[in-house]
Amino acid sequence: MARKKTQAYTEEFRREGVNRASKEGITTAQVVKELGVSAQQIYNWCRQFTRLSDKQFNTVDGVDSSKQESEETRRLRRENMKLKEELEFLKKAVAYFANDQK
Repeated sequence: MARKKTQAYTEEFRREGVNRASKEGITTAQVVKELGVSAQQIYNWCRQFTRLSDKQFNTVDGVDSSKQESEETRRLRRENMKLKEELEFLKKAVAYFANDQK
């Protein structure tokens, strides 16, 4: 049995669907008719929109969660961890030399 090929929608199209569904006075059923997608698809997009998935809806309210931004975050976390390790080493070195001076 062949698999059903799923439709790939652009981020702009998904964003429009979420925006329409979240407007007051418009039901999800109306949005479904307008866009020609299933109600479940609209609910999924709304959930993805609120979760800020890496693959969809990269910017919301000025917050960028794109791949580039997450790579920068990972780089900064690695750098932070390295600096913490260096600080711990320096604390131990100071304690060692302080005890050695007595």
